Amino acid sequence: MIQHIESKGTDAERSEADLGISTKSNDTDFATLVDVQNEKLVMEAIAKTFPHHKVIGEETVGTGTVPPLTEDPTWIVDPIDGTTNFASGMPLTCVSLAFCAGGRPVLGVCFAPATREMYIGVEGMGAYRNGRRICNAGAKGKTLGQAVVCFEFGYARSESSIDKMLAAVKRIMVHGCRSTRSSGCGVLDICYVAMGKFDVCYTGVAEEGWKPWDYAAASVVAEEAGCTIRSLLGAPGSELFDEFDQKGFVVEGSRFDIYSSSMVCGVNKALTEQCRRVVLGLS
Repeated sequence: MIQHIESKGTDAERSEADLGISTKSNDTDFATLVDVQNEKLVMEAIAKTFPHHKVIGEETVGTGTVPPLTEDPTWIVDPIDGTTNFASGMPLTCVSLAFCAGGRPVLGVCFAPATREMYIGVEGMGAYRNGRRICNAGAKGKTLGQAVVCFEFGYARSESSIDKMLAAVKRIMVHGCRSTRSSGCGVLDICYVAMGKFDVCYTGVAEEGWKPWDYAAASVVAEEAGCTIRSLLGAPGSELFDEFDQKGFVVEGSRFDIYSSSMVCGVNKALTEQCRRVVLGLS
């Protein structure tokens, strides 16, 4: 699936021209020619096999409005998540494909070519890494003080957004955690929570929130592995499925909306809720 651009120099000598880099919203938000080629390859394969299915792709949408997810069979594609890592020659990148039915993702496939990891989640049938069922038995009682917490600062560059993101990290550190991480690949962040490599990850404190293609496939993997994924902010009316009571706690039975501008995913429900409240300064 992943293609490679031939370069005359070493990885360190590759130029933006070699990679076919084009910017999107700003200089930190860009795509390579490989992003575009991979998405075209995936879309052509889907169109050939499932001609009546819809497809929502990151590079096709670009910086425009993301089409709504309907009840129709729909594929959501991220041809390379972690494009900055890819362009820099770093291994944490992946291809993300989600199949949605009835207005929600029911199948997720995330493939990281550099590490040869294939994550698959199927609603009601479990989550798997390279064909082996994911079972994170040690995660049940984990708390924030014992957790490896992952976050991404994304493309936010305004002073107010940076202040909000740094304040959230400060609250986590003051509260206490085992360690913090930023991988540069949101899809893998969620898959790594499913595996227990990370214990909780979050996004959306400010402008750094993700898009449906960052959540769709990995959310199925995480939920089928027994993790809890919710909106981080989720004021009633702004998130489609997440509901909150008067004290700001997630209402039992609410579901994560992949069109949410924020997310928190943890290895258990209590840790997810604890991280959300600390990040937001609610406790």
